[in-house]
Amino acid sequence: MSWIQKMVLLTCLAVFLFSLIKLGEIGFEYVQSERVMKEIQEQYKDNIQISNTVTSENPVRPQFQSLLHINSNIVGWLTIENTKIDYPILQSSDNRHYLNRNYKEDKSKSGSIFMDFRNQADSLDRQTIIYGHQMKDGSMFGQLDRFLDEDFFSKNKEFQFDTIAESYKVEIFSVYVTTTDFNYIETDFSTDEEYLDFVDVIKEKSKIPIDIQVTEKDNIITLSTCNALQDPEDGRLVLHGKLTKA
Repeated sequence: MSWIQKMVLLTCLAVFLFSLIKLGEIGFEYVQSERVMKEIQEQYKDNIQISNTVTSENPVRPQFQSLLHINSNIVGWLTIENTKIDYPILQSSDNRHYLNRNYKEDKSKSGSIFMDFRNQADSLDRQTIIYGHQMKDGSMFGQLDRFLDEDFFSKNKEFQFDTIAESYKVEIFSVYVTTTDFNYIETDFSTDEEYLDFVDVIKEKSKIPIDIQVTEKDNIITLSTCNALQDPEDGRLVLHGKLTKA
């Protein structure tokens, strides 16, 4: 074997070992993230069995009281059946903080599911926006793209959204891919007409035709994640739902 062949072989071996180490690190991080999330999921489910009575003296629902001792930035919980989405919702003073931090404030590539900093968690705006990463292991909003499949959507038209004060049923009325050029993350609308015009636009964008009426009296929730179907850099997958108190 010539020295050139040996160099090529050694280079290939080094690249292989480096890739193997990186894959191991990614796998370990996914496992760690899942373990950390399981801790709070179990705690939330244990506490949810307690009465949901909210009083003026204690406006926080019982299942959230112990969670707020872990992190006072927890403002809600999102649950979508037949997906991995069963997570606390965090909120910071900006939309960057929880991009790479979990609810324990530890660094994490998975980040957290978090509410737009402009929203009011205790009194919902007309549109509440929730963000999350589309992770390759399906965690966070990694399975949100399932709703682009008409068969999956037909069996999963609703999900659960909880705040520290209220519980909501969410009826999905629009799901689509877009780019950041489209401003779907507006939280404040100056008039009813402006709000309803926005609703008409996002209903029209839906990949799946959905016949749900949204009026000027309704509040909506929007789930947003990165998606490469339309653009590898600025592509987004967006799901909108109508809120009804449970």
